[in-house]
Amino acid sequence: MSTPSSGEHDLSIERVTQRARDIEGKLPKLKTIFEQAKIMLAMVKDYWNGSYREVPYWAISAVALALLYVLNPVDVLPDVLPGVGYLDDATVVAFCLKLVQREIERYQEWVAAKTKGGGRVVDV
Repeated sequence: MSTPSSGEHDLSIERVTQRARDIEGKLPKLKTIFEQAKIMLAMVKDYWNGSYREVPYWAISAVALALLYVLNPVDVLPDVLPGVGYLDDATVVAFCLKLVQREIERYQEWVAAKTKGGGRVVDV
């Protein structure tokens, strides 16, 4: 495997600076996906410890599988590839979010009610 020359690095850096606006436009989306992934992880933890079971099995399974994919070191695009290594992980999480969006919203409502009510959730 050959290493890129200094000129090739410069061309890559130049392309990034030329596309800076496009890249900046995508960063908030990636941040949102990251934040949603943290919520997905919290939902799995609450499901596992038994405190939140108001989620269909297919939805919690989809979330768990998406998060396991992110943890898997052997995936479509290896995470060690700079710039694109996490692209497939973000795609899998984003697809899962679309699939279980309503369940994530219900979980967030449950968390908010639990937090507001001092840890006690009353289902009416």
